[in-house]
Amino acid sequence: MAKNRISPDEFSRPIRRILVGLLVLVLFALFLLWRIDSPRVERFRTALVDRVVPSFDWALVPVTKAADMIDSFQSYAALYDQNQELRRELQQMKAWKEAALQLEQQNARLLDLNQVRLDPALTHVTGVVLADSGSPFRQSVLLNVGARDGIRDGWAAMDGLGLVGRISGVGERTSRVILLTDSNSRIPVVVQPSGQRALLSGDNTGAPPLEFVEKPDLVRPGDQVITSGDGAMFPAGLLVGSAVQGPDRRLRVQLSADYGRLEFLRVLRSHRLEPITDPGALVAPPQPSPDMFGPMPSADAEAAATDGGDNG
Repeated sequence: MAKNRISPDEFSRPIRRILVGLLVLVLFALFLLWRIDSPRVERFRTALVDRVVPSFDWALVPVTKAADMIDSFQSYAALYDQNQELRRELQQMKAWKEAALQLEQQNARLLDLNQVRLDPALTHVTGVVLADSGSPFRQSVLLNVGARDGIRDGWAAMDGLGLVGRISGVGERTSRVILLTDSNSRIPVVVQPSGQRALLSGDNTGAPPLEFVEKPDLVRPGDQVITSGDGAMFPAGLLVGSAVQGPDRRLRVQLSADYGRLEFLRVLRSHRLEPITDPGALVAPPQPSPDMFGPMPSADAEAAATDGGDNG
């Protein structure tokens, strides 16, 4: 005789129905309870909310943390954007600072060119540096002033700080300035306060040496070097630089002029140099003229005078 087998669905199906019914009843009761406006029900509802809602704080923690993370991320993004903007502004400020420094230096040079008074008798012509020689063996620059502006060979050229060189070659609209650092440059100078005279000779370096110093022991580093005015080559008292001792133990001059930024030069109308027509007269003394001693005696007169002296 076969046994009746009972499947699991026959037990679970009634249980599911009972649970669904109970859930519907509970939801219906909550609906009714929530819709009733009785003060007693309101108190019960409030107590129920106070009892149940605080216990769900643990469930709200992830939501709260996620909201805080979103706010922090937005704050970090805003800070990053502000940082990038500040970097861009800093780069612009650096460029403006460099431009301001260049304008300040240029303004200072222009003011020096307009206000320096070396000698009331000296006047000057201000020119703009057009180009340099670009050669390691020749140190010179080209100015935009020339013969039409009254420029002459040999005149001194200065920037706002000190002596730069001398005019050597004048055109109608331009002129060339040989710098003190050029190997062909030789100018007489005097070292103060010792008063030692010397010759500043260019050697294509930034610190030309002092040669033919009378007493080198009296020259100290930092002593001021100015033009001496010897030979009427330059006006006396033009600032050249300061004495220093080079690596080769020679006395050199740290030039005051800013050779790295020669933009404007002041050419001094110091004097008119007379052209040299007799180079030998610079070394040998002039020969006396025959008129100073009268006519020379003839050979017969010299013989007669000799015979007379012998007879006597």
